[in-house]
This record gives sequence, C-alpha cells and structure tokens, in this order.
Amino acid sequence: MLSTMQDVPLLISRILTHGSTIHGSSQVTTWTGEPEPHRRTYAEIGARAAQLAHALGDDLGVARDDRIATLMWNNAEHVEAYFAIPSMGAVLHTLNLRLPPEQLIWIVHHAADRVVIANGSLLPLLAPLLPHLKTLEHVIVSGPGDRAPLTEAAATAGVRVHEYEELLAGKPTAYDWPELDERQAAAMCYTSGTTGDPKGVVYSHRSVYLHSMQVNMAESMGLTDRDTSLVVVPQFHVNAWGLPHATFMTGVNLLMPDRFLQPAPLAEMIERERPTHAAAVPTIWQGLLGELTANPREVSSLTQVTIGGSACPPALMEAFDRLGMRVCHAWGMTETSPLGTVARPPAHAVGTDEEFGYRITQGRFPTGVEARLTGPGGERLPWDGRSAGELEVRGPWIAAAYYNGPDGEPQRPEDKFTEDGWLKTGDVGTISPDGFLTLTDRAKDVIKSGGEWISSVELENALMAHPAVAEAAVVAVPDEKWGERPLATVVLREGADAGFETLRTFLQDEAKIAKWQLPERWTILPAVPKTSVGKFDKKVLRRQYAAGELEITEI
Repeated sequence: MLSTMQDVPLLISRILTHGSTIHGSSQVTTWTGEPEPHRRTYAEIGARAAQLAHALGDDLGVARDDRIATLMWNNAEHVEAYFAIPSMGAVLHTLNLRLPPEQLIWIVHHAADRVVIANGSLLPLLAPLLPHLKTLEHVIVSGPGDRAPLTEAAATAGVRVHEYEELLAGKPTAYDWPELDERQAAAMCYTSGTTGDPKGVVYSHRSVYLHSMQVNMAESMGLTDRDTSLVVVPQFHVNAWGLPHATFMTGVNLLMPDRFLQPAPLAEMIERERPTHAAAVPTIWQGLLGELTANPREVSSLTQVTIGGSACPPALMEAFDRLGMRVCHAWGMTETSPLGTVARPPAHAVGTDEEFGYRITQGRFPTGVEARLTGPGGERLPWDGRSAGELEVRGPWIAAAYYNGPDGEPQRPEDKFTEDGWLKTGDVGTISPDGFLTLTDRAKDVIKSGGEWISSVELENALMAHPAVAEAAVVAVPDEKWGERPLATVVLREGADAGFETLRTFLQDEAKIAKWQLPERWTILPAVPKTSVGKFDKKVLRRQYAAGELEITEI
C-alpha cells in the first residue's frame, strides 16, 4: 500500500526560495574591516543568486553536473554561490584555501572544475596554480584585491577572467529553478588528505536538505530568526557545518567574518554585532579566550558556542562558561555532512552534578545517524560507556563512497567502509546506554604501550587544564621496551613558566592519570602544527621526532 502524500523533491532551490521570501528581511552581514560592515538581506541574496545562475549558464555555458569551484572566505557572495550553483543543477565545489598548492591542483583536476569563483584577496594563491589547472576555463573574481597577479597567468593558461559584479549586472533577478532529482549531486568537499590523496565526498540535495533540518532541531543548534550566528567555521569546511543552508530554513541572521579570523577582530565583531551563536574549531576559541582575557569586551550576547572539528578541552569549556558563553560540543566529519552528534545533556541531568559530564562528551546521536562500535577483532561492542572500539555510522547524510576512483567509479576502500555499507570513522570511543558518544582517540593516534591503549586526547585535555599551558599535543613515539610511549609537546602561555616535572606531577596528582600512562618524553614548542582545518597535525610532530628536529627532555 502506498501513501497519499505528494512526492515533492527535497531541493536546495526550495531552501533558497523559502529563505528569500518567508525570511526575506533576515540578513547576511559581512565583516569588512571598515567602520561599517556590508549588509545584504536574504531577499537580496535570493535575487543575486538568480543573477549568478543566469550569468553562469548564459555567459559561461555552465551545464547540469558541471563542477563550479569556490576559493573564497565566508561572505555574502559565497552564500550566493552556495545556493545558485546547486539550484541550477551544477555542483558546488568548495576549495580549501589552506591546502598546499600541489593538493589544490590535484583536487581541481580530480573534480574536473570548469569555473572557479575567487575572492580578490586570494588571487596571489590562485594565480600560480592556473597553468596547472587543465580543466579550468573561467575565473570569476569577487571583492577587493589586486588583479595583476591573475592577468598574465590567465593569459598563459588560456583562462578567461570575469568580474563577479559585472557578470551579475543586468541579469534577471528571478530564475526558473529546474525540478531536479533530489539524489543528484549538489555539492562536494574533499577530505584534508592527511593520509594519501584527498578524497571527494559528494552531497545530494536530499542529504543537504535533511541535514539542514537536523541542524535546526532544538536538540541540535536550535536557532531561530531571533538569532544571529557568527559563522567562523570556513565555508570550505564541510559546508560551514551546514549553517548557510540551515539558516535559510529558519531565518537566522548570518554574521560572516570574511578574512578577519584573528582573535581581535572576532572579539570586535561579537561586541559590535552582538551575535547569539557562533561556530568554530577549538583553536579559534583558544585564541579568542586569550584576547578576551587580555582585552575584556562586552560579549554577553553570545550565549551559545558550537565547538567541533576536534575535542574541546574541558578547561576551555569551563573558561567560556565563566564568560557566560555556553559551549556545546559536537562531533562530525566531512563524510557525515558533518553533523554526527551534539552534546545536549538529557533532562534528568540538567542542573545536577551530572550535567558537565554529559557536556564534555561528543554528544548524543540524532535520529538520522545510526552508530555501532567494533572491536579490534571485528566484534560488536555494547553501549555500556566502558567498551571502547572504532565508531561506525550510517544514515541519510552519511557518505557511502568517495568520488571518482581510478576506474571512474565510486571508491569504497576497505579501511573506510564495511562490507555492509557502514562508514568506518577512524575514531575510537565508547557509547553510553543512552546514546552519548565519548571519543578517546583517533585510531591512528591512540598510543599502544605494552599491549594497553593510552588516550592521547585524555592526556592533552589534562595538560591544557594546567594554567601555564596554552596548547598541548601528545603523540605516540617508538619505544624499545613498550613498543610505543607518549611524547608530550607543550605550548606555554605568554609569560608563564612550568617545568616538565611540575606538569608530570600535575597529571598524576590533579588529573588522576595513571602512573604508567604518564609521558617520559617532553618538549616545548612555540605552537602546535595545525592541519588546514585547524586540528593538531600529529603526523608533522611524529615526522619531526623521527628526524631528530625536536629538543626532547626525558624525565
């Protein structure tokens, strides 16, 4: 028996139409570094998205399924591209501007991008790549920046250069968006390529639509048109965690920082524009905390902070609590669109001693994400809060494969997908009986010492709770007796001083780390190396240790 319901495709164009009409007065505010930021309403975004679609199709010949790349900061024009490109039937491909040039070249070629829309300030990054981008035909430049680096390179590469505003000028402000198959490709992101070549994840209109609905659930970010969200997480990082699409569903105002991602301008944005919500990785919040400590500002509007990308140290969460900014932990990855869990404590724990314990987990799984734990022998592990195994997930916004394998078909490598289709996340952790995930490490980062596992994340969080420590990363290094032992790399706060014996004692006495888990090898760094999305780059630390580049103290 079939239902009597209408079969209306779940399309990004419907999110755009809804946001630009029902919530037409909501705003996208782009920080400019000038006395007044740039403001554009959702209605104006909708009209300009239509103009962009006309320009891409009529002037540049963009057809259905063509890949259109963006090399852009978080700003209103990037939001316009987010909607125009997939709504017309093409595929949005956000390029990670922090990747090394050779990886950007590989990714553009692998995706076969025909067009790239780039911010003017990023042309010095793009221009040297053009001779190597064989599939690229057009570059569209948006915003201020010296065009000179691009002119000669484009001429040599045979690439046509266009001005964003000139392309849009005079184009119709309405577009007859096609009725697409909701399973058609809408957008694609590539993993950061920390091991091997980056891998392409292709999102469908359906997956984006359903993921956006979940982002808006009260047990997730739960934002409304009374909110303003400061979107610090880059739009090239898993579609800014789905926020541009989700906000057009509910009319949430967007505050976009453009290239002004340093702690001081972020603090000024919060004080002047008074956002109620913000989203970024922990390293951003570490920097902002230091800025607000040194230069206090009126930031009381910001009552909700979503932190994901890597584990948030409990000490950082407590510090923001004292500022009135409630941190909500979340977990996800490129392959999960990215929303996988959100740490909203259950009703029975709110206001009790249990509440903080729930908040420092990665969070609870929503309806759309099924999860299971697998032990080293392939056995299924119970949700008892104690049994640790690799997390596997599946759901309507979870990747089932990677884009364009060597034979042109989707890639399903055995180390990433199970025979029955679940995604192997590479994360090791436990799940409580009520569905809260606690990650203890990445499978590749867990320290295997004498047949036992040591959590690098637990050691890092404990070290960063010490008042003298700004950052800490712990990696496994070879040991003749135990196989592997932890190496602690520490960044001290400015003006602070703490000896390794002091930190080791702190781990044992205050953090209650078992003696056998305590690091013997220590080093001080000016900064922990980061990946392109702001996570600790532990492969760099392991390589530096192996090459003898770190000054190691053994205690």
